[in-house]
Amino acid sequence: SARSPVTSSMIGQRAPVSAPPKPNAGWRPCSRAKNGRRHAVSERQLPDFVERDVDLTTRTTLALPGRAALYAEIRDARQLAMLAGDNARRRFVLGAGSNLVLTGDFDGLLLRMAIRGRELVGDDENAWYVRAGAGENWHQLVLWTLAQGCPGLENLALIPGTVGAAPIQNIGAYGLEVAERFQSLEAVDLATGQTLRLDHAACRFAYRDSVFKQEGWHLNGQRVITRVTFRLPKAWQPLTGYGELAAEADRQQIRQPHPQAVPNAHFRPNLRSNPGPTPRQVADAVIAVRRRKLPDPAALPNAGSFFHNPQVSAALAERLASAHPGLPRYPQADGRVKLAAGWLVEHSGWKGRDLGRVGMYEKQALVLVNRGGASGAEVGALARAVQTDVRERFGVELTPEPVFL
Repeated sequence: SARSPVTSSMIGQRAPVSAPPKPNAGWRPCSRAKNGRRHAVSERQLPDFVERDVDLTTRTTLALPGRAALYAEIRDARQLAMLAGDNARRRFVLGAGSNLVLTGDFDGLLLRMAIRGRELVGDDENAWYVRAGAGENWHQLVLWTLAQGCPGLENLALIPGTVGAAPIQNIGAYGLEVAERFQSLEAVDLATGQTLRLDHAACRFAYRDSVFKQEGWHLNGQRVITRVTFRLPKAWQPLTGYGELAAEADRQQIRQPHPQAVPNAHFRPNLRSNPGPTPRQVADAVIAVRRRKLPDPAALPNAGSFFHNPQVSAALAERLASAHPGLPRYPQADGRVKLAAGWLVEHSGWKGRDLGRVGMYEKQALVLVNRGGASGAEVGALARAVQTDVRERFGVELTPEPVFL
């Protein structure tokens, strides 16, 4: 008999589910489209849901000034089909605006993703499969999966942004990347209006990277993510060994077996093989760490971590460690070593230091903050100053995480 999925209106309820979705392994990315960065707004007739001359200041977490010549809030994938084929117009896809530096006005069409919905679409003996709309708030999705008894995303709690942005950036924190929980996504090709499904291999995930960034689709809006499906393993194990999270777990005394199970009839922690905290306790520890060191954008505008953690050769990492014994470093599978960007920024003298109306946050040197009334040009100037000092002191190049638009 047919089985009904669990929908966002049924939060906290359990329902029978269908078989897990099957990705289209045959999808291949098309060649990169030319970036029409400075095309003027075309005269093609626009749908009624497209607005003109929209202020973007409150639509990004850095609260920088800027306006969009054209703006559309996308609540349904069918709206994207209505906009397809207009390749002369410059486009940009916006989620929560938490990874964006506005450098001025945008002369094209800005698409703000607001497609909602979250559901448990299937399970098998190994995993649950959860699908969410690209406009869903990421942190709220993490909490919802825990409430459904489907752990696996808890280390990524409180990361700002939307579901659709998560695979583009391959977001990660405290020993976990979203690629490790990714199953597939659906996207619309705005050149043709065609709906595509990309599996894990097609997304070409790397550290804070994916095919969307590699092909420039995050900049020209050629392919727009509408829904993402995650694979959450039933053989759950807590990940609490990463730096600050390990210290917080010790502080909360949640390293020992806990008798409380999560609210899922199919999930029971095996305390003999998994002597650790519950998924919700891990999430709470992550949230506590992030709240201590990261400012609330509503109170102090910021874009979260501003620079990627650089990956360097093992030889350079060894030389730096000899000269700076306190430098945190993390060996990678490919032989390179990841360094802590925040440590490099702090030990270059930038923690708590301002340049004009922007600065590096006093509690976390990796976070660039807007002290009030700053411009995108000021953000760029500070970023370059920090990069220069880190390069001169350590011989390491820092790369900004946010997109400059």
